[in-house]
Order: sequence, then structure tokens, then C-alpha cells
Amino acid sequence: MTTLVKYGHRIARTARTNSRILLSSPSGWVSSRAMTTSVSSTGRQQSIDAPLTRSATFLVLAAKPGEEALKTIRSTLSGVEGLTKNVSIRDLNSNFVCTVGIGSEIWDSLTELPRPAELHPLPVLQGAVHATVSTPGDLLFHIRSDRRDLCFEFERQLLNQLGESVEVVDATVGFRYFDARDLLGFVDGTANPVGRAALSAALNQDGPNGSVGSYVVIQKYIHNLNGWGALKTEEQETIIGRTKFDNLELDDAESGQRSHKTLSTIEDDEGNEHGIVRDNMPFGSPASGEYGTYFIGYSKNLWVIERMLERMFIGHPPGKHDRILDFSTPVTGNTFFAPSAEVLEGLGD
Repeated sequence: MTTLVKYGHRIARTARTNSRILLSSPSGWVSSRAMTTSVSSTGRQQSIDAPLTRSATFLVLAAKPGEEALKTIRSTLSGVEGLTKNVSIRDLNSNFVCTVGIGSEIWDSLTELPRPAELHPLPVLQGAVHATVSTPGDLLFHIRSDRRDLCFEFERQLLNQLGESVEVVDATVGFRYFDARDLLGFVDGTANPVGRAALSAALNQDGPNGSVGSYVVIQKYIHNLNGWGALKTEEQETIIGRTKFDNLELDDAESGQRSHKTLSTIEDDEGNEHGIVRDNMPFGSPASGEYGTYFIGYSKNLWVIERMLERMFIGHPPGKHDRILDFSTPVTGNTFFAPSAEVLEGLGD
């Protein structure tokens, strides 16, 4: 059955099967990983639980002023499905997906739809030694595939369609490093929820009129590999909270300085753990001496990631910051909301 759902003054179509919502990639639509979820909301959510691919592009754009720019952006976002099909059809086994996020500053004027409850710019958290940064960005395109050329082609066609309506704030190309390790040498993303647990951790009903969506936080970290490499392996393992070679979880201190593993594990006041879906990727260039990790987290609740960052940068207890920050410096920081596929499609109406 196809149901008409009204978002503000726009009408979108919602496909339902046995009262379950079809979860799809942002093209969606052509992904072999499409699945159903019992989340009680309207709309197909963009793909946020896709397996780690071999390549990714993290593209952050700022909208230029004026209604003409907004019209072009709306038209482009409403056509992301067709653009994704145009690229992914060249290799249906490439695991190509793209997730679109819309930033706090442009949400109201671009969508003319109710604002997600927690959507706001990423706050600056100042600890005794380290601080987060909050940088500009109106649109996020998280482009993923096992083929770098498909990511390249999608980005090329996307920017051609957007034309002079936007300017590039940051474009970072990530790659899979060995067995999903970061450039610090540790396996990244071990604690990621999988399957329905991933959907439960990432999906909410904060979109327009209760439609499904997800909050997205991105941070680009630059590593001091020389300083990190000067540490003994045992010191590195204590900082991370896992063994380096076989990725086994280590017991942490009951008090005082905690490991990255512990500080990034979030519980509410009732002791319930709240996960997020990470899709981090290494990036860098030995020739330019740049090495880093691009953090991207999808969450049902924005406060979960913000509390994680508070514990890392301010410390838990305060003053005991995450020691990984002594070797990893954030140079960007943004918050977005990834709405349902129908919301994106409806922007062109």
C-alpha cells in the first residue's frame, strides 16, 4: 500500500509493506542491502547501517545567499535518488550509497519544515587541555563505495548540478586501512551495533511530522603519528582500552584516568547504554605529512554524541581527558540531520 504523508505544505509518498517501513540507501532504492524495520514512523530512511566500504568521500558544503541558491539546492537534493541510480548502476556490487545531512543554520530556510528537536550547531567544549571546534557547513554528503571511481563520479555530477549555489567547505577522501584499522594502528568501530541494534541506536522520529531520521556529527582529526609512535605498545593499549594486535578489550581503571573505550561508552541516568553507528575512515597523504581519522557518528539522540565528546574533552572525572586527544586534534566539527528519503524528494515540489 502507498500512503500519502503531508510534510508542511509538501506531499510525499510512503511505501509500506505489512506496516513496516522500507529502509533503503539514499538512492535506496537500488541497494541489495535494503531491509525493513519496525520503527513506528513514516518514510524510508537513508542508509546509515551499510557495511564499511573501501572508500568514502566526506563532502561538506555551504549554501550561498539568496533564494535562487536555495531553489537549486532543493532541486538537487530532491533528485539524489536519480543521481545515485545513475552512478550505482555501473556496478551494482560496489555497495555504493550516499547519505545526505542538512545543517542547523539552513534547515528552516531550505526545507520550510518543522525543525528536528535536537538540531543545533555542534557546541564548543573547552577542557583544561583540549577543545572541540565548531565549523561552518550547511550540507553533508557521506558518499561510500568499494570503488573510489564511483565516489568520484557521484561527487563530480553532484557538484555540477549544484553549480554556483554552494561552496566547498571541506572534501576529505577516506580509505579502508588493512583490517578496518585507523592510522594509530588499532581496529576502529569494534563497538558498533549491528543489524536491528544499529537501527535502534541511529533512527528517531524527530523528522517533520514524526518522519524517521538520524542526527549526524562529523569531526576531522589530525594525528601526531611521531608522538604516538614514540609510545610503547602497552601505553597505546592503555590509552585505547584494547590490545593492538588482536583487538581484545582490556579492563579499565575503576577511577581516575579512563581509556578511550570507557570514555566513549555512554549510559543514561538509569544505567542504560546508548550506542551510536560510526563509519570512521582514515585519510591522509605521506607526501604531505598529513594523517588523520574522519569521525562520523549517526545517533538517535544528539545528546549521546555530545556527552561522549564532553567525557573525552573535559574528562570523566573533569580534568582527566581522553589521552588519545594528546595525539589527535579536531580541525572540524559539524552537526546535521539526515531526514527520510521522502523529505528529500519532497524538497523539489
